Amino acid sequence: MRIVVRAHKMPFDAVSAEETLRRNSIGNNVGNLVFSQAVIRQLWRRDHTIERLTNLDVKRVQERADVVVIPLANAFRRSFIADLDALSAFIEQLEIPVVVPGVGAQVRLDHLGKRDEQVDNAVRRFVSAVLSGSPSIGVRGEFTRDYLVDLGFPDDAVDVIGCPSMFMFGPDLPPLRESPEITADHRIAFNASPYRKWVGPLSTQAAQRHPRLTYFAQDLKTLRLLVNGHYTGKALKQAPVTLDHPLIDQGRTLMCLDPATWISELSTYDYSFGTRIHGNITALLSGTPATVLSHDSRTRELADYHLIPHIQLTEDIVKTPAPELYAQSDWGPMIKAHDDRWQRYAAFFSRHGLRHTFEPDDSPAEFDRLLSAIEFPPPVRTLRNASLEELYALKQAATRPSKWSTTKARAVRWARERTKRIS
Repeated sequence: MRIVVRAHKMPFDAVSAEETLRRNSIGNNVGNLVFSQAVIRQLWRRDHTIERLTNLDVKRVQERADVVVIPLANAFRRSFIADLDALSAFIEQLEIPVVVPGVGAQVRLDHLGKRDEQVDNAVRRFVSAVLSGSPSIGVRGEFTRDYLVDLGFPDDAVDVIGCPSMFMFGPDLPPLRESPEITADHRIAFNASPYRKWVGPLSTQAAQRHPRLTYFAQDLKTLRLLVNGHYTGKALKQAPVTLDHPLIDQGRTLMCLDPATWISELSTYDYSFGTRIHGNITALLSGTPATVLSHDSRTRELADYHLIPHIQLTEDIVKTPAPELYAQSDWGPMIKAHDDRWQRYAAFFSRHGLRHTFEPDDSPAEFDRLLSAIEFPPPVRTLRNASLEELYALKQAATRPSKWSTTKARAVRWARERTKRIS
């Protein structure tokens, strides 16, 4: 079977930080690569060929594919209307099936129950186009299912299947490295949505309380800050979007550009918490316990469905240190429910005539072999707290041929300026 998958890049593409900024190969948030890679890994069978959907060229796609798979995140929202309409126009012209595994609606928690006619119309068009050639659409949770049913779609055409990212490794979740307790001596991973209320004081207090805490950034704007030194978005007070924020100024921020490096890096931490749903899912995929601080319907919906420990972000939660969040979290229900959630997800593929790599006649070994052979760029780190020895090492490295030399050259220029200021 020939499959075309919507993804911002294929899992085997190694893209530098500068190229990521130029191409936006993470779709504004590296979390997008986690669920698209999960879908590709799940479908990477010997009897399948998989290509990336590079543009919405109906003729080309129909010549090269038997089915189009479109993994989406929180696509049912106002800021995604233009993209959704473009996908709808594309699907309406296709004569091959379209499979959508795990789309979701997004509403702020203080806006639940409010409707947006423009969003409703775009969603109706998109779902109608998908269902015109496919038996169902896969959604993230009950909230999105109820929304589509309320729009007039039949309940049996809406499958609640969660997010593909939770099934990166199929029916099994990696064993969690749980500790009796979390203390200041433990390594803590923190993730945040810089544009959300309470994230500013949350990040500054987390930096003060936990000296071994690292901020794992995810978005394109913060990547630009780390690489070029400036943040182009709205800067909320105390949020980690300025060079003098303690998490950035102290060199306690990094950003992984690929799921493989992200999972590997998080596997060295003892606990993860924050507002990013895929930041915490990636931690769970690495075996690191994680707690979600929910702030909208999409984060709460996924956490509810997969039974990921979650607490609504409030002013009181800002004041709660990580050890207390850890003590309040129970990953037992999530682990126990995972097999049932996987069975539903696998049944969704079967309903659409798709076979997956975890069936008895196949395995993900070939995908994993190909992925392990790729030299991905290292996590992008802040350099403001680097020693002169480290800066000199960067300067020396930049004189040697390397596909990451552009990044190193930028670092050297910054190092020279910093050295001048010090002297």
